[in-house]
Amino acid sequence: MHKYLIRSLFILAAASPVASYAAHPNDTENWRWNLQDLYQNQAAWDKDATRLEQQFPDMQKCSGHLADNGKQFQSCMDLYADILKRYARLSTYAAQFRDQDTGNNAGQDIQQRSDILGSKLEESTSFLRPEILLLGAAKTDRLLTKAPALAQYRFQLHDILRGAPHTLDKKGEELISGFSMATGTASAVYSTLSNADMPWPKIRLSNGEEVVIDQAAYTKYRASSNRADRKLVFDAFWGKWKEFERSYGVLFYEQLKKDAVYAKVRNYPDSLTSALDANHIPRAVYDTLVEQTRANLPVLHRYFKLRARMLGVKDLAYYDIYPPLVSGDFKYPITDGIQLMLDSVQPLGQDYASAMRKATGERWMDVYPRPRKRSGAYMSGVAYDVHPYLLLNYNDDYESVSTLGHEWGHAMHSYLANKHQPYITADYPIFTAEIASTTNEVFLLDHMLKIAKSDDERLLYLGSALENLRGTFFRQAMFADFEREVHAKVDRGESLTGTALSQIYGDILKRYHGDREGIIKIDDTYTTEWAYIPHFYTRFYVFQYATSIAAGSMFADEILKMEPGARDKYLGILKAGGSAYPYDLVKQAGVDLASPAPYQAVFKRMNSIMDQIESILAKR
Repeated sequence: MHKYLIRSLFILAAASPVASYAAHPNDTENWRWNLQDLYQNQAAWDKDATRLEQQFPDMQKCSGHLADNGKQFQSCMDLYADILKRYARLSTYAAQFRDQDTGNNAGQDIQQRSDILGSKLEESTSFLRPEILLLGAAKTDRLLTKAPALAQYRFQLHDILRGAPHTLDKKGEELISGFSMATGTASAVYSTLSNADMPWPKIRLSNGEEVVIDQAAYTKYRASSNRADRKLVFDAFWGKWKEFERSYGVLFYEQLKKDAVYAKVRNYPDSLTSALDANHIPRAVYDTLVEQTRANLPVLHRYFKLRARMLGVKDLAYYDIYPPLVSGDFKYPITDGIQLMLDSVQPLGQDYASAMRKATGERWMDVYPRPRKRSGAYMSGVAYDVHPYLLLNYNDDYESVSTLGHEWGHAMHSYLANKHQPYITADYPIFTAEIASTTNEVFLLDHMLKIAKSDDERLLYLGSALENLRGTFFRQAMFADFEREVHAKVDRGESLTGTALSQIYGDILKRYHGDREGIIKIDDTYTTEWAYIPHFYTRFYVFQYATSIAAGSMFADEILKMEPGARDKYLGILKAGGSAYPYDLVKQAGVDLASPAPYQAVFKRMNSIMDQIESILAKR
């Protein structure tokens, strides 16, 4: 399957569990997405799904005859692209239909049918890579030269040829494709156990309210203004994960072993090299991120000291990192949020801002929370002939405005890529995806600080940005640090129990939070947090959030300073989609993520924000 489509159909801002929400009073049809832009109804979806299934035998006819002649090669590649594009549209509709009401059995059914189609697609196209490899670079280049219409496939074909040492023969690739339906057990059981079957504890808060601390309640009450309640929530929640430490250890170990086996089968030295090679990302990017973060932990520790000061806490604990630094009755209805976002992206030029303005009025979004709707936020941009879709759970606070800007950064990335690229090179990997979203967040902060009417407002925006840097850069780098260590152990054939995983994670958690230095005390019960992170079931995924915010900070800073060519270089990345390797695209635009410079820019930005906060506090 297409290398980027296989990773995910969505760009996620939050991987949170489905929660029960009260419906927002403004949740009208105008603020819900229009799925009829994809298919008029489910009957139309069924008809297109049938058409897709009819294409699979046609694709199979190309097996063994892929390049009998130039015309045949063109026909087969065009069919392959059409199959992928059709499946992307079908999958988008199925996922959005399910997510708007997760309690609707019809949604579950259509999503399962979509998954089955995806497996059949993989099986019907599994011959493609081995047969292109048999052609070799010389013959492939001759075909490309003779048939100019094949030019759109040049990058993908050369990428397949680059992967020759890691691609099996036709029989081997068919075997691996066949196993795709049977190798997701660890992730599936994790999802079911953590979201549906965990016997969550019940606690009584200081106000007398009894609350079941499931994942949604944990996210809500960990930010309580009452410190005793926060500790109660943490102890109950992580205590329950501790009880299941052994079981989650078995699940994660199975996932790690699967990744190690696939790396070995495909002739990679280890799991990390295998994961990075999918997008041709140098190992130096990952290692530089981790080493630079470790070397600059004093910046994070400065933030924790500032947080303790603003919260009025002398002995900051792990359960003190989520309460907002500033409280206030600041409300931002969706229409205001959209206008703030539109005003903030003016540095990207009139064409960008005008296209975004038009799109925000065309029902691409499902805006408000409601019962049984999926929680969190994401953007899906692979329905090439339609438009991106955004799921939000907007609740009129500044965090909602920030998420709005983040997701529209993704949506405009897809809009521009789809506009400037043929389908086969439009979709892009996470490595560049998060740059588009984090850059827009920097623009939003810059705009909000310019229009803020009080120091309390400024503190709200600065505090939100500071917490975003902690959560999106330092926390994700910490996860990357952990992943690198545990994968390496399993690659070497070592065993890992739940207890051992907690020991490894705990050591890293304590180092990052300054436990030894007395910055934040980490209770041993909280070291089971690794079991809670769903991203670990997608190998070496989260590091890209950290690298992206580093690159995004540099690009935004250059654009805001109106440095010559900065805006065009940045927009060039968005328009390029997946037409080149992501590391190369970013480097060509002036940011080398294998060097310390972009990470140093993050630390500089974080220190600057803290300087501004401390300047405001000094006046009080």
